[in-house]
Amino acid sequence: MSNVPVARRYARALLDAAGPEADQVLTQIDSLVTFFESQKELLLTLSSPTATRTQRMQIVDAVIASAPGLLPVLANLLKLLSDRGRFSSFTFIARQFRDMVDSRMGRVRGRVTSAAKLGDTQVAAIKKQLEALTQRSVVLEANVDPKLIGGVIANVGSHQYDASLRSQLSELSRTLAAR
Repeated sequence: MSNVPVARRYARALLDAAGPEADQVLTQIDSLVTFFESQKELLLTLSSPTATRTQRMQIVDAVIASAPGLLPVLANLLKLLSDRGRFSSFTFIARQFRDMVDSRMGRVRGRVTSAAKLGDTQVAAIKKQLEALTQRSVVLEANVDPKLIGGVIANVGSHQYDASLRSQLSELSRTLAAR
């Protein structure tokens, strides 16, 4: 994707500009991504080459005005992307920025998928195990997939830990077939 190198440059500059407020900027940029994903037409307009610079800047100014407490460094990023016609890279920049902040803070993001909703104590126990395996702080997101039947599948970084009933039954089947 041609957006990735551009996103990496902007994310690195944002990280440098954010300094010690990087976690706070990360929280706000995630909120902005959620907002723009819910407002597809607005994002399309800001990304459109047919929209004039003035139109894009008016929209960005309205977004900034409607977001009280928005950090100046993030407001400046929105204005810069609008001014340079790079708003289509915003979600890529946010993703790159999140990865850079997590790396700086020694964190890794993970996802645990189970057949039924996990309780807070179960999620905390899984998180603790994953932190022991990865030797890093894990930010864990819990999902439900009824197709799993039972057990959990955890994805952390590029690693997958499969403790689902399906994989255990499959392993048992292979073991019995080998005998």
